[in-house]
Amino acid sequence: MRRLPLTFQCNGITLAGTLDTGPLASGLLYVSGGNEIRSGAFSGQARLAAKIARAGFPVFRFDRRGIGDSDGENRGFRKSRRDIEAALEAFRAMKPQMSRVVAFGNCDAASALMLAGGAGCDALVLSNPWTIEDDGDDTPPPAAVRSRYLEKLKNPREVMRLLTGGVDLRKLAKGLGQAAKGNSAPSSLAQEMAAGLAEFSGPVRILLATADRTAQVFESAWDGSDERIARCPGATHAYSEPAAMDWLEKQLLAALRS
Repeated sequence: MRRLPLTFQCNGITLAGTLDTGPLASGLLYVSGGNEIRSGAFSGQARLAAKIARAGFPVFRFDRRGIGDSDGENRGFRKSRRDIEAALEAFRAMKPQMSRVVAFGNCDAASALMLAGGAGCDALVLSNPWTIEDDGDDTPPPAAVRSRYLEKLKNPREVMRLLTGGVDLRKLAKGLGQAAKGNSAPSSLAQEMAAGLAEFSGPVRILLATADRTAQVFESAWDGSDERIARCPGATHAYSEPAAMDWLEKQLLAALRS
């Protein structure tokens, strides 16, 4: 396995990417979420890419325009379709023997792939998709609050805090009031994402970290019986826990091998 830095063009803009080589015909296009550079927080994406490549699958990561080493203006995930398509073109040009590309995105990278109808990729792994509208309202939905309290009630330490007065009762009452509300209608972003994903005909896996608020908000806006959903119990947003990272790696390898 070799790691090769490179640049590629997207509508006259120079974008930066990194290829981890592998001999197999299925490859992973790693789409970064938020304003995260292609190496990831504390090089987490780079380490995961190396693990996938050691299993024989080439991996391509890139910086969206205006992020990291890429030129241009950062236009956000809603306008990143062309960047993803250009990265896919560069990946296929570097690995012409590759017959299948699986795209993986976490958070708003998953949302971007859904909005783009897969952006030309053959299969999708969508993790903790971002469905929160940018309207300044940071209040968790009732389903997310109920899930959080249910997890706390399963923890003997949290129950003891409640019984011994270690819990702010006013904050608890506010949370219980929010939990008692009915679920709100899906956001327009969630509806757009569902419409975009409906245009995609390839295999899809939706991965949810159950301790992640972004995943909880997504699930409150999505069909919970969707058979494409797989849940990682207790995992946080970036799957930083060792067991969660192992789970994520297995999910990606399964998608590449299928």
